[in-house]
This record gives sequence, C-alpha cells and structure tokens, in this order.
Amino acid sequence: MKRPERDGVLRQSIRISRKLADLCLSGLAELKGEPSLMKTTWYCPLDLSTVSETEEDGIIYTVVVKQGHGSPPTGPQSTVSRSQQVKAGTEEKLVLHLLHCFSMGDSSFISIFLSTYRSFTSTQRVLDILTDRLGNPPGESKSNTRQMFNKAVCTVFSTWLSDYHEDFHSLNDPSCLLRLAPLLPTDTSGAEIKGRLLRIAEELSEKALLSGSLSDPTRGVTSPPDPSEFDATSILGFPSSVIAEQLTRIETDLFLKLVPYHCLGSLWSQRDKKGREGACWSVRATIKQFNHLTNAVTASCLWNTGLKSQQRARLLEKWISVAEACRSRKNFSSLYAILSALQSNPIHRLRKTWQETDREAVKRYEELSNIFSEKDNYSQSRELLKEEGTSKFSNLDTKINNRRFTGSCAQGTVPYLGIFLRDLTMLDTAVKDRLENGFINFDKRRREFEVIAQIRLLQSSCKNSIFRTDETFVQWYHSAPTLREEESYKLSNQIEAPGEPSPGRGLNPTVIITQCPDALSAVANTTMDADGVFDFPSPVNHLLSKLYKHVKSPSVSCLDVDSSPPPNDATPSVLTTPITAVKSHRRSVSCGNNPTNNKREAGPDMRIVRIRMDLHDGNLYRSILVTSNDKSPTVISSALDKHNQNAQEASKYELIQLLPEGKELIIPSTGNVFYAMSSASVDFLLRRRGGNTPAGSPNLGNETSSTFPRIKAKGRRLVRALF
Repeated sequence: MKRPERDGVLRQSIRISRKLADLCLSGLAELKGEPSLMKTTWYCPLDLSTVSETEEDGIIYTVVVKQGHGSPPTGPQSTVSRSQQVKAGTEEKLVLHLLHCFSMGDSSFISIFLSTYRSFTSTQRVLDILTDRLGNPPGESKSNTRQMFNKAVCTVFSTWLSDYHEDFHSLNDPSCLLRLAPLLPTDTSGAEIKGRLLRIAEELSEKALLSGSLSDPTRGVTSPPDPSEFDATSILGFPSSVIAEQLTRIETDLFLKLVPYHCLGSLWSQRDKKGREGACWSVRATIKQFNHLTNAVTASCLWNTGLKSQQRARLLEKWISVAEACRSRKNFSSLYAILSALQSNPIHRLRKTWQETDREAVKRYEELSNIFSEKDNYSQSRELLKEEGTSKFSNLDTKINNRRFTGSCAQGTVPYLGIFLRDLTMLDTAVKDRLENGFINFDKRRREFEVIAQIRLLQSSCKNSIFRTDETFVQWYHSAPTLREEESYKLSNQIEAPGEPSPGRGLNPTVIITQCPDALSAVANTTMDADGVFDFPSPVNHLLSKLYKHVKSPSVSCLDVDSSPPPNDATPSVLTTPITAVKSHRRSVSCGNNPTNNKREAGPDMRIVRIRMDLHDGNLYRSILVTSNDKSPTVISSALDKHNQNAQEASKYELIQLLPEGKELIIPSTGNVFYAMSSASVDFLLRRRGGNTPAGSPNLGNETSSTFPRIKAKGRRLVRALF
C-alpha cells in the first residue's frame, strides 16, 4: 500500500538530481565559449624531484632537479630547476666553495660554513686558503667572470666581519691580514673591507707590543662575599617583579654576549683540554650565572637555621612567586635555575617547611616544573620557545596575565641554554665528522647550523629589551655566600633532623639508556630527502627526536661537571634522593636483552656509554657511541681520541665497566662491548694494563666544578652528565 508513496519520493529525488546536473552542465557550457577546454590548470600532487650525487675533485655535491608546471597557458607546460649543495669535501675545497656557492644555488653555504667551520679547521687556515685564491683570480680584470668573483669575495668577507668579527681579533699574528688586504677588489665594497681589516691588524700589532706591559695582577680577582653581611630574609622585602626584572637583565646581557658556535658539541666537549682553559667563555659565563642564582636561592632558604618552618615557608613562596614572574618575562634560564634550587635535596627534604607552604603556591610551583619535564625530549619547553620565542609577551592564561608585572615593555626570550647544548652534543656524538673516504661531512654542519640559527633568532629578539637597575637587590644578590653541596646538606640537617621521609615533590633525575637502532642510517637517509635537504623544515628535528627516544637526559641536567663520585664519608642516607624515588625510575629493558615487543630494524644497534680515564688535567667522562659491531679495541681507540690521547696505544689499555657497590666487569680484549656490558651501569674506565686501580676522584669536600644546574647528590651517581 505504501508503494506509490515510495515511487513519489523516488521521482522527486530524480528531479532534484536532474536540476543539479543541469546547473553543472550550464556552468560547463559557459566554459565552451572559450577557445580552449583546458582553461583550468591541474596541479600534479606527485613530487617530481630527482636527487643524485656528483663527485668532482675533492668535493661531493647533492643535486636536486625539480620539475614544476607553468601557470601561463601560452608558456611552457613545465619548468625544471636545478640546484646543488655540498655534501662533503676536503678542507680546501670547502673553503673555496665560499666563492662559488651562489652560482650553484647553494645560497645558505656561507652562513653555515661561518657558523661551524671551527669544528674542522681554524680561522688562520681559512684566511690562508682564501688569500692564495685571491692571488690568482679567474678571468681578465674587467671580464664578467672577474666581476662575479669580486662580488663573491666582498660578500664573504662582509658577512664574516659583520657576524663573526671576533675571529679576526683572536688572531695571534696580523701578518695574514696584511697579506690579504692588498688582494681585495678595488671597488667601493672592497675598499671598505680592506680598511676594516687594516684597522684590526693595527689593533693586533698594538696588542702584541703592549702584551704584559700594562697587565694588572689584581684584574678580574674579586674577594668572596663576607658571610656575616648576608641577610637571607631581606629577599622578602623586594617585590617579585623587581627581582625577576633584575635577573632577566643579567641573563639578557649574558645571552646577547653568547657566541652561538661556542655551543657546538665538538668545541664544548673539548673545553677541559689542557691549553683550552678559555675556550667557550660565553657558555661558561652563562653557566656561572645559572649556578650563582641557584646558590643564592639555596643560601636564602638554608642560611638562617633558626627560622621556624612557617617563616622558611615564606621564603619558598617568595621564590615561587619570582619564578612565576620570570616565566611572565620569558626568562626560562632564571626560571629553571630557581626550580632546580627548590628541587635540590637540601630544600626538597624539608618536609615541615613544605607542609607550611601555601597550597596554591605549591600548585603553581608544580605547574612551572612541568615546563622542563623531559617527556618527549622536553617537548613542552620547546613548544613554548616556538610559540613565544619572537613574540612580544608570554602566552599565559588570564589568571597569570592579571598578575603580570607592571610597567612592562616588549622584550625578548632568554632560553634555558642546556636544551641547545644537549642537542648539539647529541648531534656531535651520533653523526660522523668524516666520510669513509676522509672527506669532511658537511651535512653534519648543516644540521648543527639549524640549532645555532634558533639561538641567533632568540638573540635578535632580545636586542631591544630595556631594563632598570636596582642596586640594592644587586648588592644582596652578590652578597650570597657560596655553599658547597656538603655545606648545604649540613645546614639542611640542622633545620630538620635526618630520619624523616621527604615529601613527594620535585622531579626525579634519571638517565635511561635504551637501544638506538640504526640511528646513523637514519642520518644518512635524511640527507637524501629531496624536500628536507633544501627546504628548512629540517631532518635534524626528526633525528634528534629519534635519538632522544633512546637517550633521555636528566630533568636536572649537568652540563659542566666533574666526574667525582659522591663523598665516601658517613653522610646520612636521608641527604640523598629517597630510596623509593630511585626504585620508581624506569629501567631500560634493552640494556641487557632486546625488548620482545620491538621490531628490529636493519643496521647495528647502538648505545651511548660514558668512559673516563685518569688525566693530569682532570678526571672527566666522555660520551662514546657504541654499536653492536664494535669490539674492545675500537671502543678504546675512540675513548682515547675523545680524551685527546694517542689512539694508537689502545693495546696498552683495558676497558672496565664500573658496576654498583664498587664492583668491576673487565671487558675481554677482543670482545664485543655491546653484548659484553651489563645493564646495571653505563660508566666505564680505561686502565693501563698491568697498572693499579687509579686513585679515586677528588673528594667532594673540594669545590665542585660548575654544574648547570647542580644535581642531587644521589642523582649524581645515576646521571653524571651524558655530555
């Protein structure tokens, strides 16, 4: 009975469909009035790029040929663009490519080279090669070839003098500049560069003549603060916004003075080498400020042992408020320093004090601490830098914005430098410096440059920041006494006697070493990505994420640390991280056996271990990448090379794994280190064969080296700075 109704509905649907079809056909009919039916341009979604490599005398290029479609109907249907970039080469060829990169479409080469060349050569050597080339220029004096060459020369030296003028001022001998100046082009640009070089040469000559004659033996020597003049509680009299402004002023000044290439892993890892005491001075200055602030926070909370728990809680609340103000000012360096001090064991264990601390303040403290969570390779901290790096103000919620400091102006972002140091050290450890044929791996420098470029971008955002100076706070800040770790613990024990459990707050430092399957092959594969090679959403972030899935650094990291173990004296167990916290650390299932739920990829498995040896200039750990193919001689040679020793003497050493409770595991002389090592530790020792066990590291009673930031005493045994 309902059949006619169905038919009516069907007929109505057909009529509507016909009307829609008529509308579509009418639109097409209008197009038929045009001379051609192919009015609409169709874009092919397929990537028509081809990538190849070409090798010339001493240099390897990566060549990309891209095919695109032309938009004008009367023009060519497709266009082909060809560009090539240097993948690797000899030292001389890389330097000379500075003068030819623009003609080959490798426009970023100059910036990358000038940012990273110190990893494989010196300023003197680069100048010598360029000078020799300028002495024999191509083409006739007024030919087009000579003009293009002169333009490239002016571009290189103009960029070098503008962005890295300190390279020229660091030369020991001005003779190379005097030899270079007459060979520069004679046009206006060349004359300007020549004048700048001659002025620098004159300054270097005067510096050499006056060297030592006007030196002041007391210069740079400052007397330590008088502990009797330090008033810990006077910090409560300063508004949090004033304290944050003064800290941001100090941090911004240091960040603007930072030399980005000092952060390169190859340079930073050599900072303790004998004769390089002044290397990476700008990074050391940042670390010194970080430690000074951490010490000031610790001293203010622990110095006056006679305070009641309620009074000491007000100090914690003050520093939490200051940390929040630093967050508003996008000063992540001071923010992390304050949080690190509050998370340190001497303050972390003060249960009664934390119980008296305002609950709302504690909640804000925990929220701020989450910014520096090591989850997903510090993803939250990186995301904040991405969102707020060049913005005028921090992107906070309404509640915090209402409490934002008054009288603010647009200002830049001061990052926590440890994230960049960690990235660059990881890249230096995971990617080889040279190819198998001995060519310098310039693709590695491109990846390093991407990290350095982020630092330079943040520096540019800080150049217009304006601050006022509060001399009263500055005086208090520099009057804080320097506390060694054992002194902090002693004061903490006087405040609250040992034996009581610590509150469950703070981030537990941990290092998790897992397998790193085929990391190097991943690096090789990303170099052949047609889009990733030349367009700058780069493979370096993918590589770092892949590495950090297997090597997680401590939440309270240590970037400039000695390898001295915890003191062996009778230190109460409560001074270290609670045993329950240590047991809660996730252990790597792959330090020993392979995880059953992971699919194995092609290529060798890898782990990063830390190897130390006794040296006259220090007892330091070095990170070594160990693959499943590496035998003991190979690992020992790599370790000796990292410690600046003769790698050919590998047969004179034996490799020993340092296990908990003072036990040792001797790796067989021809054994596979990857499979012979125990999962209980990643610390190794190089010992001369037939020699005695090296003397212990310096006692903690001596002043510890700069840490960035200081880490918990028990955590030091677990997280002794991967880098």
